[in-house]
Amino acid sequence: MRESSGEGGAQRYRMTNRRFLYVCSDSTGETADWLAQATIRQFEGVSIRVRRYSQIRTADEIRSLLEGASCTGGMVVYTIVLPELREVMKTEAMRLGVKTVDVMGPMMQAFIDTYHVNPKRQPGLLHELDADYYRRMEAMEFAVKYDDGKDPTGMLSASVVIIGVSRTSKTPVSVYLAYKGVKAANLPILPEAKPPKELFEIDPNRIIGLTMNPEQLMRMRTERLRAIGLPDGAIYADPRRIQEELIFADSFMRKLGCNVIDVSDKSIEETAGMILGLL
Repeated sequence: MRESSGEGGAQRYRMTNRRFLYVCSDSTGETADWLAQATIRQFEGVSIRVRRYSQIRTADEIRSLLEGASCTGGMVVYTIVLPELREVMKTEAMRLGVKTVDVMGPMMQAFIDTYHVNPKRQPGLLHELDADYYRRMEAMEFAVKYDDGKDPTGMLSASVVIIGVSRTSKTPVSVYLAYKGVKAANLPILPEAKPPKELFEIDPNRIIGLTMNPEQLMRMRTERLRAIGLPDGAIYADPRRIQEELIFADSFMRKLGCNVIDVSDKSIEETAGMILGLL
């Protein structure tokens, strides 16, 4: 309950050195909260208590919030898209002498003035979860679960199976494809390892082999050894071993009849784009 006028209450709170910032939104409030937290970090040694109010739907809710801000000497940061609530925020804040920051309003008005279009005025569109979102999340989980041949059964339900020797970018390409909503499994090819039977049960057109020139592969493996603190001379980066693996992988891919991409000097995005084209 408010015990005194806004100014008197504000003075008492300032005397106790307690500062309040109110975040208000007709959606989740995450955007305004993020901006508030980023701003607070710029002020060293200042303690601010953030009070967040989301899913605001009525004028009375706004009035109550502003009265609290007036009483504590706080300010309000808000993202409100409904015109009637924005108007209440402006008029009541002026009446109570509360400082407010409209996070979304100026950007929306700039769009209207520049592009001559009208906004939907619908709260929460930033966080709308549609079919594309769920498909990407599912693909991401799939890529992690079936990375590096952990579970060969995943290849049967994968949109694409990526194979190749170590350090040919199988995992990052799989993750990038997942971001595009494509379920990708990947499998390392080694002369000593027997390929899983599932690899021979799927359409070769769903299998993509990645290869790389020996010199670049040696550089990448050497850098990997250094990163994990192993000596450069380990067999993993030995030129003869690399050549042996590449020859074996090339022969194996030919037998499978799959498409092969040379990823030498190609970015992850380029490789993924080529795979999408082949699919």
